[in-house]
Amino acid sequence: MSELALMNGDMVKATSNLANQRIIDLNREVVDCRDCPRLVQYRESVARAKKKRFLSCNYWGRPVPGFGDIAASIFVIGLAPAPHGGNRTGRVFTGDKSADFLVKALFEAGYASQPRSIDVDDGLELHGVYMTAAVKCVPPNDRPTSEETSNCTHFLKSELEICSKSRVILCLGKFAYRSMMTLLTKDNLFASKIPRFEHGLEIHLQDGRKIVASYHPSPRNTQTGTLTADMFNSLLRKISEDLSRTS
Repeated sequence: MSELALMNGDMVKATSNLANQRIIDLNREVVDCRDCPRLVQYRESVARAKKKRFLSCNYWGRPVPGFGDIAASIFVIGLAPAPHGGNRTGRVFTGDKSADFLVKALFEAGYASQPRSIDVDDGLELHGVYMTAAVKCVPPNDRPTSEETSNCTHFLKSELEICSKSRVILCLGKFAYRSMMTLLTKDNLFASKIPRFEHGLEIHLQDGRKIVASYHPSPRNTQTGTLTADMFNSLLRKISEDLSRTS
């Protein structure tokens, strides 16, 4: 994998040269970040040890930037890269079961060019969707500390600014939801008490955007039926219908 694989123009759908340059610069900043010693140590140790089925793979082992269409109407945020998903492949929601579930649903809803997200060279394109994570490095046990989360906040804020046409922010899981709502509250875009997380929750922001919450498409949720394909597909259909009505 090229060190700047995530920076090339084929992987970001830009609305202008300026926006394109902003996301390229941001992605470089993300990839070079070493602000959290515990996360640096963990992501690199996972990349060295590898998983048995991926022994022949060259792990990315660095922070993982966002991916997709920066002119998107839908901004998707998850928790963090998976140890042998994004941390291996170098692309968010790529190469693991959560990615399989999410990208298949996006494909069926017309937002992805193909139903699988396998690696950075698989040809996947997103149309109308940009996806990222609240924390850019894989954390041990999927539990970043509050300081580690805070260290990534400026990246997330920059992504939201670059994706200025987003009208729906789809938060996958409680952690992503709380991270996003905390950021929006600090920016005075949400002034009330943060509502309790639940699947299908909708919150209208002062700037006209809308937060939509969903259970995370992790195997823990999808294999137990906490989140089914029908549930998630129904949520995407509602988002699409609402966007069509207000366009």
